[in-house]
Amino acid sequence: MTDMRPVGYVIGLLVAILGATMMLPMLADFIEGRGEWPVFLGSGVITMLTGVILSISCSNGVGEGLTIRQTFLLTTGVWVALPFFGAIPFLFGETELRFVDAYFEAMSGLTTTGSTVISGLDNLPQGLLLWRGLLQWLGGIGIIVVAMVFLPELRVGGMQIFRSEGFETMGKILPRAQEIAGQISLIYVFLTFVCALVYAGLGMGFFDAVVHAMTTIATGGFSNYDTSFGSFSGPTEYAAAVFMILAALPFVRYVQFANGNTNSLWQDSQIQTFLATILVLVVVMAVFLTVVFPHHWEQAFRESLFNITSIISGTGYASVDYMTWGSFPVMLFFLIGLIGGCAGSTACSIKIFRYQLLFASIKTQIRRIRSPHGVFAPRYGGRTIGTDVLTSVMSFFMFFVLSLGVLAWALALTGLDFITSVSGAATALANVGPGLGSQIGPAGNFAGLNDTAKWLLSVGMLVGRLELLAVYALFTVQFWRN
Repeated sequence: MTDMRPVGYVIGLLVAILGATMMLPMLADFIEGRGEWPVFLGSGVITMLTGVILSISCSNGVGEGLTIRQTFLLTTGVWVALPFFGAIPFLFGETELRFVDAYFEAMSGLTTTGSTVISGLDNLPQGLLLWRGLLQWLGGIGIIVVAMVFLPELRVGGMQIFRSEGFETMGKILPRAQEIAGQISLIYVFLTFVCALVYAGLGMGFFDAVVHAMTTIATGGFSNYDTSFGSFSGPTEYAAAVFMILAALPFVRYVQFANGNTNSLWQDSQIQTFLATILVLVVVMAVFLTVVFPHHWEQAFRESLFNITSIISGTGYASVDYMTWGSFPVMLFFLIGLIGGCAGSTACSIKIFRYQLLFASIKTQIRRIRSPHGVFAPRYGGRTIGTDVLTSVMSFFMFFVLSLGVLAWALALTGLDFITSVSGAATALANVGPGLGSQIGPAGNFAGLNDTAKWLLSVGMLVGRLELLAVYALFTVQFWRN
C-alpha cells in the first residue's frame, strides 16, 4: 500500500506557503483603505493552519525522496489542493463568487490559463487583483519545477529527453527539486523585477506594472482590466511581447547562461524553431492586416506581434478583439494556441519540441520508404531519439486529440454551441486563456457558462497543465497494483 505521508507533507508545506502569500494582498488592501484586508487575513490564517497541521501530521513518514507512485500523486494532488485554498478570497471578498466560480478562477490562475469569470476588474480592490497575479506567478514557477524535475522522471510526454539536462546531480527527486527550484527562482524573480521596471518606465502605474509583470513572466494573462492589455498600447505592447517570449524559453538555458555557458541560448534548436515560428506567423498576419484592413504597417506589425506571441506562449492577453479580423486570423489563432512555447518554461500547450520530434520521425519514415535498405534514425539536438521518447510523444499527441474531442463533446452536452465547446476545450487543455466566439472570446469571459461546463473546464485546465498523462496514470489499474 502506498505511503501517503510524504505526499501529504509536501502538499501541507505548499498550502502553508500559499497561506503566507495571502499576507501580501492583505497589506495591499490595508494600504488602499477599502476595508477588505480582513478577508485575506482570515483566509491566510485558515490556509496556513491547515497546511501546517497537515505537514506536521505527515512529517514522521518523510524520507529522502519519493517513489514514482508518490510523485504521480504529489504532482496531481498539489494542483487539486492549492486552487481549493486559493479560491477562499474570491468566496468571501468583494467578488463574493460561488464556489464553482471561485475554484475556476483559482484553477485558472495556478495553471496560468488566464480564463476568468470576473467582470468589473477595473473596480476591484487591489488585494484581489494582486491575489490573481500572485496565483499565476506562483503557478508559473511551480510548473517550471514540475517540468524540469517530475515530468522527466515520470517519462511523461517525451519529457525524459530533458532528464538531468543542465543539472548533473541525479539524486532523489525531492533534493533535486530543491536544487533546481533555488536556481530557477532567482532568474524568475529577476525577470519579473526587470519586466515591472520596464512597464513602469513606459507609463504603467506601479501597481499595474507589478501585477502585469507577474502575469507576463508566468505567461498567465490575468490583467487588472476587463479590456485586458487593450488598456495599454504602443511601446508597452512591444515590451510585453519581448517578456512573453523570454518567459516561453527554457529556464534551464538561463541557468546555463548565468553559469558561463553563453552559447546555450543561441544553439538550442527548440529556441531557434520557436523564434522562427513566431517571426513567420507575425509577418503573415501583419501582411494580411495591411492588405485586408486599413492598418498602418506599424500598427499591423505591433498588433500581430503582441497577440500572436500572447497566444502561442499561452499568456492569453488580448490588446484587440481579433474576432473582428475575419475567419482567417481566427482560425490561425486557434491553431497557434495548440503549438505552445518551449519545454521547461512557463508556457503551456503541446510545446515546440514535440512537433520537432514528430517531424523528425516523419522525415525518417519518408527516407526509409525511399531507401528501404538504408539505416536511418530520427535525431534531435544532435542526438539520436530513443524509441521510448518517440512512443511517449506519439502517445501524448493521441491523448491530446482524444481529450480535446471528449471535452468538447462533454461541453456540447451541457448546451454550449459548437464554437464555444471546441474552443473552450482547446483553451483549457492548452492553458491559453480566451476562447473563440462572442461569449468566451477575447472580448468576453467565462462567467456566462453553466456550472457543469465550468467544472469540466477546471478539470481540463488541470489535465492540460500537467501534460495529460501525469493525471491519466492515476486512473489505471496498473498504477495501484503493488
